Amino acid sequence: MATIPETKTAEVKKLVNEAAQNGAAQTRKLVDESAVQARAAMETSMEQANKAAEGFMKAAEQAAEFGRGNAEAVAKATQAYVAGVQDLSRLTMALVQGLADQAIEGAKALSTVRSLKEATEIQANLTRATLQRTLSESAKLQETALKVAEQSFAPISARVTLAVEKMARPIAA
Repeated sequence: MATIPETKTAEVKKLVNEAAQNGAAQTRKLVDESAVQARAAMETSMEQANKAAEGFMKAAEQAAEFGRGNAEAVAKATQAYVAGVQDLSRLTMALVQGLADQAIEGAKALSTVRSLKEATEIQANLTRATLQRTLSESAKLQETALKVAEQSFAPISARVTLAVEKMARPIAA
């Protein structure tokens, strides 16, 4: 068997060492570049995640604020409704009391009549006055009921208008 001369072995060792050093240097360079790229990608991802989280938080805050506004509108609408129903109740009771008083006066007047003609006149006048009063007061009750409805729905209508306006706006980037 022939032996490889030592010079050739030394050259081969030298080439292998140089190749190993060059390979290690290139590997180190690739690892360093990959680390820099990975760090840049991670930083970009973190920035985007932070922006998205901020956007979600802002949207959540806006939704909570809108919900509070809706609750306030419902409370105002309920207040207006209750106050309006109380007014309607007072007006109705006043109408009933007035009609009752008028009926009592008519009954008193009828108790003192001396003739059928006089009784008929008193009854006709009483009926006419009752009908006029009922029509007049009913118109007031209708006006008040309409006013109650308008005042009760006003806060909710304002919130619906605001919601439509918000939905029509483009989403800010």
